[in-house]
Amino acid sequence: MIELFTAETPNGVKISIMLEEIGFKYKITKINLKEDQQFDPEFRKISPFSKIPVIIDHDTGESIFESGAILIYLGEKSKKFYDEKKRNKINQWLMAQMGYVGPMIGQHHQFHHYNPGKSEFGESRYFKITKNIYKDLDERLLVSKYLAGEDYSIADIATWPWIARHEWHDVGLNNYKNLLRWYLDISKRKAVIKGYDIMSNGSAIPMPN
Repeated sequence: MIELFTAETPNGVKISIMLEEIGFKYKITKINLKEDQQFDPEFRKISPFSKIPVIIDHDTGESIFESGAILIYLGEKSKKFYDEKKRNKINQWLMAQMGYVGPMIGQHHQFHHYNPGKSEFGESRYFKITKNIYKDLDERLLVSKYLAGEDYSIADIATWPWIARHEWHDVGLNNYKNLLRWYLDISKRKAVIKGYDIMSNGSAIPMPN
């Protein structure tokens, strides 16, 4: 059984989606970020940077932090969505999400959504970067059904939750028809619908207007 320590963030949602996709038995342990539970000494024993998500595989006693590492671990353990013959391509798109898409869009959230009006430079910079990310993903999805090829993979599972916050971005998902097609296709998956509602509080996937 997998225990998932998490919160309602894109990084947290990607793991609940993966667990639903692979059909593993799991339980949620909520980490309340607003109450700084991520800094609790007991949590830091399994998350040295005080970040969610983290999993404990109670079948082996092993804990894994960092969402990309968790997706790889679960992909290898389940033998799903991480095709051994395609791992070089999958890893590239997974690392692009971990090192670029997530951190840059996350900064856009901070300046544009949470703290508007505090930094004109920050708002402008990360809006432009987010818009470029949409464009780059759209161009990729013009020539490929999914990010790493014709098959749905952990690269898509990692990236989709960041685009799911499109309402915060004010970029206009409808302006990127290939990215929109990809987003809507993944949004229809039963595991994605259930995994998105990570805390079982009725959270619905945001649909573009």
